[in-house]
Amino acid sequence: MKLINTPYFKYKESQLYCEEVPVSEIVRKAGSPVYIYSKKYFTERYNEFNAAFSEVNHKIFYAVKSNFNLNVINTFNSLGSCFDVNSGGELYRALKAGVNPGKIILTGVGKSESEIKEGLEKNLLMIKAESEEEIYLINEIAAQMNKVAEVAIRVNPDVDALTHPYISTGLAENKFGVSPKEALRLYKKQDELSNVKFTGIDMHIGSQITQIQPYFDAVTKLSDLFFEVKKSGINLSHFDIGGGMGVKYNDEDVFEITQYADKLIPLFKKIGCEIFFEPGRYFTANAGILVSKIQYVKLNNNKYFYIVDAAFNDLMRPSLYGAYHHIQPVVMKDTEDIKVDVVGPICESGDFLAKKRIISKMERNEYLAILSAGSYGMVMSSNYNARRRAPEIMVDGDSYKVIRSRETYDHLLYDEEKYL
Repeated sequence: MKLINTPYFKYKESQLYCEEVPVSEIVRKAGSPVYIYSKKYFTERYNEFNAAFSEVNHKIFYAVKSNFNLNVINTFNSLGSCFDVNSGGELYRALKAGVNPGKIILTGVGKSESEIKEGLEKNLLMIKAESEEEIYLINEIAAQMNKVAEVAIRVNPDVDALTHPYISTGLAENKFGVSPKEALRLYKKQDELSNVKFTGIDMHIGSQITQIQPYFDAVTKLSDLFFEVKKSGINLSHFDIGGGMGVKYNDEDVFEITQYADKLIPLFKKIGCEIFFEPGRYFTANAGILVSKIQYVKLNNNKYFYIVDAAFNDLMRPSLYGAYHHIQPVVMKDTEDIKVDVVGPICESGDFLAKKRIISKMERNEYLAILSAGSYGMVMSSNYNARRRAPEIMVDGDSYKVIRSRETYDHLLYDEEKYL
């Protein structure tokens, strides 16, 4: 089988390590399933991205939705990152992690009145609006609070991001943003919106984008809008390109961040304002693994199954998108390879982590590492089948700490018992 070794997750004498800590040591103490993250990966990816755009005035807004653990947020905060939150809950988490409200932008296609009000109360850097009705609602709420809301409009450039349709967000058929023509009309309403100040143009064309050209096309298209808005007398202070940069899960041919910068920096220099970025997956996906124990090895009609203790409530992406996550042993052994379905214990045929995968022949009670699980893993998990969500571990060099413990059964009940 194919084994993946990186500077962050690598084999030493047949044992898989996260940085300088044996994964098996963590599992002995924390149990399984368990999420394990490399702090070094978070740090190096952020610094690499930041350096790539050093030629232009820019801000990086870590997309909290990709991994909202307080310790992960705090790691990026310590590196100087700003933050993109998509809900009141994500805002709450960012503030709990010690983020300055002035470094936070509030995004999302369906923000509630209470979320808008909270964003204004906390004096966030800006609110990203996605419709005319939302802009007028922000103006109304800001007037009630005697505030002027700084607002950017999310514009849908109608560019195909060449990604999975469920995570494509920049086509005219998608629910996000407004068309360039509609955006220009809305910007020109600045004079009648006494409690809104337009500060930027924002876009986000999708996730797991592996080609640079869609970004180039979208920035080119929205640059024209930027200058049209400027001609109308509205001086916008930022241009937000969003996130969505692809990462390697399997054999994807992904671009390097330096290639991305080389292609786009000339466009940014022509625009001549501060550039915003909103990476999430790029900083987190390959920083994490999900480790799971093989409960049973099952052979049905010449078909092998590894029935493991992780399930689609722990990692939904394979069932939801048909997403690929590479899987390999925590401890290598000299055994033959077999074709196997890796499935969980949940009472659904859709509960699988991999199908028809070539993996070493293993035995009950051995462990598998499911790679690229640092983003859209724990944040998408649930308590389906009344399963307790897994703990999260952060490794830093030769030490590690629990950054979220395994849920207890009391966690599952919350306050239900008091209503009996």
